Amino acid sequence: MKITDIEAFAVNVPLVPFEDGGIAPYVTNHNSLTDMDRVLVRVDTDEGISGWGEVRVFLTPEASVSIIEEGIRPLVVGQSPFELEKLRRQVFIEYANADMFFAPVEVACWDIVGKSLGKPVYELLGGWTAPSQTDMKHRDHQTDYGDVRDVEVAYCLGILAPEQSRRRAAEVLDAGYSVLKTKAGRDWKDDVARIKAMHDEVDGELEFRLDPNQGWTIDQAIRVGSELTDAGIYLQYMEQPIRVDAHKSLASLKNQTRQPMGPNEDTYIPHNLRRLIDAGAIDVAVLDLTPAGGITGLRQQAAIAEDAGIPIAHHCAFDLGVRTAAILHSVQGIPGFALPPDSVYYGWEDDVIADPFEISDGTLSVPDDPGLGVEVDRDRIEEYRIA
Repeated sequence: MKITDIEAFAVNVPLVPFEDGGIAPYVTNHNSLTDMDRVLVRVDTDEGISGWGEVRVFLTPEASVSIIEEGIRPLVVGQSPFELEKLRRQVFIEYANADMFFAPVEVACWDIVGKSLGKPVYELLGGWTAPSQTDMKHRDHQTDYGDVRDVEVAYCLGILAPEQSRRRAAEVLDAGYSVLKTKAGRDWKDDVARIKAMHDEVDGELEFRLDPNQGWTIDQAIRVGSELTDAGIYLQYMEQPIRVDAHKSLASLKNQTRQPMGPNEDTYIPHNLRRLIDAGAIDVAVLDLTPAGGITGLRQQAAIAEDAGIPIAHHCAFDLGVRTAAILHSVQGIPGFALPPDSVYYGWEDDVIADPFEISDGTLSVPDDPGLGVEVDRDRIEEYRIA
């Protein structure tokens, strides 16, 4: 089997407004979102089997589509979708890291291989590894679990006023979630007030992740962590609180605040995961298959973290159904993902797959059909396609 063509489709899909139960505008340290641009990637083969991948837009939709179709396509056409390790080592662009743009092509290859063999991707990765992310029950007790394809996800919330956050936290708990992640970084005092309000509203029944996207200085991060500790609030982890490549400062913060550190953007930089481990600056590895170059690269990173005894969570980048499916297969089939992946899937007004996922009691089910197990609806792509 050989790859014959690659085509990319940029789409813009709106988010459900907050007052209607959604999350828009989703405010972060960097921006405020009411919709999101995504790129869907189709890889075709000479045996008539096609696979799909998905990636966020880089710079502009036109730039992203051009890099994939004009840059990545010539490097992989004529190659076998089965030979993923060979493929990802051949995709080399001098002075640039092409992993992000190769990732949706790589995921599409997994989709093709699974369809060809009649197997879901998580089985190709080795099968069920972590059906109970929150309490890590022993593998010998498999029969004690319900549907092992149910993956708990963490609810993600933008920066809101404390009272709005308080109300939403109660709704999230009622909906069956056990973990809530909120953005931060614009004002560290407001960030503390928001976590305290939510913790108080749910009487400590939710765990929290706090993500300022590198928005704090080291002194601010120390005060945030210390104030929460003094209030008896222990985060599941503090995600990338300070700038990347400041590993000694991150280790110092980790030791001074008693809050677990979960670097994310730091792990996008090649070899940083190993450096973070060596510096004692990481408690949770917040990984992402896109900057890793796809599922194969993610598996390599996960092995490094698992060998170091560090639990893993998967990052969310406003994923439609294709990348959501890829993430679910990855956390199901790759060892080490002991914490629920982030998700904002509930925030979309629509999706580009024929049968959108349904969230039940804070969980998503891993598709069991061959490949990624989702069917892309071309009509919906055209409806949301960016001209």
